[in-house]
Amino acid sequence: MTTGLWELVLKGVWTTVQLLIFSALLATAVSFVVGVARTHRLWIVRFLAGFYTEVFRGTSALVMIFWVFFVLPPAFGWQLVPMWAGTLALGLTYGAYGSEIVRGALNSVDPAQREGGVALSFTPWQRLRLILLPQAVPEMIPSFCNLLVELLKGTSLVSIMGMGDLAFSGNLVRLALQQSAEIYTYVLLIYFVIAFVLTRLMRGLEKRLKRGVGKDPGTESAARELKRAETTGVGTAGGGAA
Repeated sequence: MTTGLWELVLKGVWTTVQLLIFSALLATAVSFVVGVARTHRLWIVRFLAGFYTEVFRGTSALVMIFWVFFVLPPAFGWQLVPMWAGTLALGLTYGAYGSEIVRGALNSVDPAQREGGVALSFTPWQRLRLILLPQAVPEMIPSFCNLLVELLKGTSLVSIMGMGDLAFSGNLVRLALQQSAEIYTYVLLIYFVIAFVLTRLMRGLEKRLKRGVGKDPGTESAARELKRAETTGVGTAGGGAA
């Protein structure tokens, strides 16, 4: 490829990264707000949060982009630029999936922890901030990592708006050179590299958060091995001697 075509691809990579960051931030905020609302004591709050989750989780992200960019502007008299239309559609859609991750992690916290917060006269917000979230967030990271990679792949949908992301730029280069196999191989490799970097960063974050709450992955693994040995009667050489 010529220098100009490589510059076009690199601009597409930068646009994809920007869209990924903005939509991931929105999806994270939506995930925590809706996920916490799914565990609220008031049924109306749980109902509204559940309704949002089912609507956005049950609809196509591609159709949602069409709605935000092509359908809503004539109805309300305003027009979003492609970047913000894509951010809104993807953030709200993937935030619905993320809210279930947050809800499940919060519900997995030992009920005794909640009861301890009540015994200490903590408000619901204090229990959430000081007890539940510090224990639940490390457990969310692996699932959020998968969701983030899915969001990265979902950014290619914005090419339907003519937005110059990686997928759109790759298609322009393909049309210019008439070399589908080579161009799309490059595009696949670029997506893979971005996803690989994201995965490594999220794993590092998971280890750091678990150490912060005394759940070092190495310690957890050793504890599971010890528990298995106690249950089955089969242990390591040192355990067998004991």
